[in-house]
Amino acid sequence: MDARDGLDWREQRRRAVAAHAAADERRRATEAVQAAELVAWFADEARRRGLPTERLTARSYDGRGRYRTRLRGWYVDRARTRAVDVDGRFHLLTVPGGLRALLFGTDPQPSPPPLIVGAGGRDGESIPLRALLNRRLGDAAPGTTTRSAAPPG
Repeated sequence: MDARDGLDWREQRRRAVAAHAAADERRRATEAVQAAELVAWFADEARRRGLPTERLTARSYDGRGRYRTRLRGWYVDRARTRAVDVDGRFHLLTVPGGLRALLFGTDPQPSPPPLIVGAGGRDGESIPLRALLNRRLGDAAPGTTTRSAAPPG
């Protein structure tokens, strides 16, 4: 094996790694669009069904503190750490917290929604976003309309 063979092999490996990274980025972008469509569908469906919105609160990373936000929307998990606001944006409601947040509240920014909620977490519990949102719609208060349009995708 001469030096030229080694350079060719390295160039092939570099190209393969770049192609793999590009394919992974395209997959992530496609998933982000699909997840955003699901979240927007959920907000529309929740409004259509008359699900009441509520003022959303955020929790500190350590789980001890609760902080006011300016957001209104629907919690989508039982832990009340993930929510969809009335504008159809997904929020993770965990924040650094502290005295300033306690006095003035906090302003959590929208997050890109994952197609699989909890994937990669240490507890091993994950759920598809579609199932989580459908479950939240199914938990609707009595008297709300339960018939829905099919979610996108």
